[in-house]
Amino acid sequence: MSDWKNYAAPEGAFKDRVILVTGAGQGIGAAAALALAGAGATVILSGRNERKLARTYDAIEAAGGPQPAAVPMDLAKAGETEFAQLGMLLQREFGRLDGILHAANGFAFLSPLANQKLDEWLDEFRVNVAAPFALTRALTPLLSASPDAAVLVLGEHHALDPKAYWGGYAVSKAAQGAWVKIAADEWEKQANLRINWLIPGPIQSPFRTTTHPGEVKDENPPLEAILPAIHYWLGSASTGQTGQTLVFNPPQ
Repeated sequence: MSDWKNYAAPEGAFKDRVILVTGAGQGIGAAAALALAGAGATVILSGRNERKLARTYDAIEAAGGPQPAAVPMDLAKAGETEFAQLGMLLQREFGRLDGILHAANGFAFLSPLANQKLDEWLDEFRVNVAAPFALTRALTPLLSASPDAAVLVLGEHHALDPKAYWGGYAVSKAAQGAWVKIAADEWEKQANLRINWLIPGPIQSPFRTTTHPGEVKDENPPLEAILPAIHYWLGSASTGQTGQTLVFNPPQ
């Protein structure tokens, strides 16, 4: 495995690649969508907030990237019908799909288990693992049509090191890891398909600001620092590597 944390994608590395990015309205999802478009990808932006998606869309166009597409979707509410419709839309418009970045993040708030509600856990499980699984399953025929398709799931380090107050969020993120391993195992004989789990660790993201409001911001890498890793794991450089758990910035 090469130095994926500092990977420098060649110019046009994603030319002719079609990549779906969930959670594309803000944070890592928005930054990744812009970076992928900058490397030549046609990006399908998905998220629940149309205004934020429009902002990412406009940023890609202003930077001169390939014209993106935007598909508003709330993973906490979407079901089989919506995922199937997305598959038909992508088939009609693009005929293939070369990658998915699952950057959408379902989080309620930090609290003791005694204060957490069933509905909060169900929403977190739905957004963080159940919907990404179902969406990927619905789009697998399109991924299979690509000669080199990558699925990258963004995790969170409390999935590996659960702590007090992280409750349903940490448990749902841990479930991501099991799903990724199972999918990679089932795709073992399909050399053109791969799936990996990328855990950013402490970086300067909007989510980190929410969960660690008292933290000195400059102590962590900037959000943009993770973009080379996303280029690596969604691009041809990672061909043949699947089922990996990847920690970008291990907590101290």
